[in-house]
Amino acid sequence: MIVTQEATALQELVDRSRRLGADRSVCNWGGGNTSAKTTMLDHMGREIRVMWVKGSGSDLAEATEKSFTALRLDEVLPLMERDAMTDEEMVDYLAHCMVEAKHPRSSIETLLHAFIPHAHVDHTHPDSIIAICTSTNGREVAKEIFGDRAVWVPYLRPGFALSKLVAEAVRANPHCECVLMEKHGLITWGETSEACYANTMRIIDEASEYLKAKQRGRVAFGGVKHPALPQEERRRIAVQILPFVRGIVSKRQGAILSYDDSSEFVEFAGSHDAPSLSQVGAACPDHLVHTKRRPLFVDWSPSEGVDALKEKLGAGLTAYRDDYAAYYERNVDLDVPMHDPFPRIILIPGLGAIGTGKNKKMANIALDLYRRAIEVMRGATAIGEFVSLDEKESFDVEYWPLELYKLTLAPPEKELSRKVAYITGGAGGIGSATARRLAEEGAHVVIADLAADAAQSLADELNAQHGPGAAIGVALDVTQEEAVARSIEEAILAYGGIDLVISNAGLASSAPVTETSLAEWNKNVAVLGTGYFLTSREAFRVMVEQGRGGAMVFVTSKNAVYAGKDASAYSAAKAMENHLARCLAVEGGPHGIRVNIVMPDAVLQGSNIWTSAWREERARAYGIAPEELEDYYRRRTILGVNILPEDIAEAILFFCSPRSAKTTGCMLTVDGGVAAAFPR
Repeated sequence: MIVTQEATALQELVDRSRRLGADRSVCNWGGGNTSAKTTMLDHMGREIRVMWVKGSGSDLAEATEKSFTALRLDEVLPLMERDAMTDEEMVDYLAHCMVEAKHPRSSIETLLHAFIPHAHVDHTHPDSIIAICTSTNGREVAKEIFGDRAVWVPYLRPGFALSKLVAEAVRANPHCECVLMEKHGLITWGETSEACYANTMRIIDEASEYLKAKQRGRVAFGGVKHPALPQEERRRIAVQILPFVRGIVSKRQGAILSYDDSSEFVEFAGSHDAPSLSQVGAACPDHLVHTKRRPLFVDWSPSEGVDALKEKLGAGLTAYRDDYAAYYERNVDLDVPMHDPFPRIILIPGLGAIGTGKNKKMANIALDLYRRAIEVMRGATAIGEFVSLDEKESFDVEYWPLELYKLTLAPPEKELSRKVAYITGGAGGIGSATARRLAEEGAHVVIADLAADAAQSLADELNAQHGPGAAIGVALDVTQEEAVARSIEEAILAYGGIDLVISNAGLASSAPVTETSLAEWNKNVAVLGTGYFLTSREAFRVMVEQGRGGAMVFVTSKNAVYAGKDASAYSAAKAMENHLARCLAVEGGPHGIRVNIVMPDAVLQGSNIWTSAWREERARAYGIAPEELEDYYRRRTILGVNILPEDIAEAILFFCSPRSAKTTGCMLTVDGGVAAAFPR
């Protein structure tokens, strides 16, 4: 395709979109759309008018050139003459107007952009504008702020009818600067990209300044009913309730939780008006898709205690599920299955909010959107009463085929999606290989290691590769009871619970028994025995509370079953790990918790153990030079191979995955075949 001004227009559109999306008070995640009208030369060298518009399912803040679709404008504009058009007809027609078939499906609101007779158009969902658009007297307020510069249109679900209504209103008011859509958002424009952006921000700022003046000196949300608990107390209670909540909201499909005790949530959840205001409905259609129509508000006072909170959470979540199912049955008229019936947002006085989602990103998006909803309600109640979409309007958005289409754009879920993996010794050779492998399969990973900086560095790597929230690094000394409990708490606060535990923290020492000190013996037992016990005990408590099973994998050693020369302390402690795992398999069975064992041998590459004195000690035990050790281990295996950290990670993945769903108490050697260590 030969281009003229196309490239410049598209790049300006990308830049403008990213600027708008960077401020979530202006543009919601995944919401809003932008466009630019320009010209290009087609495949025959003819100049044609085109409109670039954001594709369905993309986010303005992360927009690239691939996020936009070009349509032949002269083929789209005749639709303005039609009286009606179904969504299906619109989608099919616009598909034929695309310049390139490889472009994404154009935005649901493509016609709105095409019909507005301006070169550049923005559609956003700013807090200040939505506050006006969801207030009982919003139309009058809009008139007061903007006069004839703004056009107000009543609520209609996006599509042909709304696009034509907006276009007719703009054309009938040629001097207007914006459109305010009831219960929805803002449309602005300009003849250049920069002018469009400036107009968008100016309109938003005018509304914001008006609302600030109205809020000045006013107590928001009826004032404080339940003050925020001290932060330490909030976190302590959150640790106790998050696994309980996660177990319930994961009954239909797994969920990751995100706890937020920021000032906005604590203020709103603890206010007098929150119980009623939170149940009015979503702030706008784009919120509803990710937050559902309503959150669960837990009518609890901190003075009642944690047991009462759990009781109310259990009853509230069950009632929410049943109410959602009834809402679905009352309104469904399509062959579409019911969405997950549990809430995306849970509000708790004194504590703040819990977000739920299929992963950390989506749980955070739900929270971020509800934070925006709080600001909308703050503004709307300062000038009138907050109103929202009614039940049928809400359902028609939530189960709208064009909205459901966006869900199909998400990549398929991986084997360990919706799971949380906690790995001790997570920054070492086997630990880091395991963290990377489990993250590749969709798990959220807690990297627990004595080397806290290395754990955080690996977490940063995984977050860069798999997205923010994919991993966290935590400091852990497995021999310290309080440190173990603290690291588990950090995992709970990050993700709501734990599903997979890989006990891998280790050390090694080698000496004849006559030269083994009590300190060395105790050190082996402390790390390899007590450490595995402490992490297992704490994780068991979480898994049992969640009530959804789980998997534990002990990384032991072939020395657990083979009497290694000059390694009595290490080998005895490894044997203790093996038997502890078998005991836990028996205890865990009734709770659906599987416990299995991976027994490596001689994993030299990437191992902190093998860069220590252990290499020289083992070489001395075999009467060889340290540099000959790797070849010695390879030659003594039946298969003639060396064992790598990635080999162990694959075995761990097997025991963490549904592929081993009916296996527990099992010992799996990954040693290339050491006949003397065959389990028997």
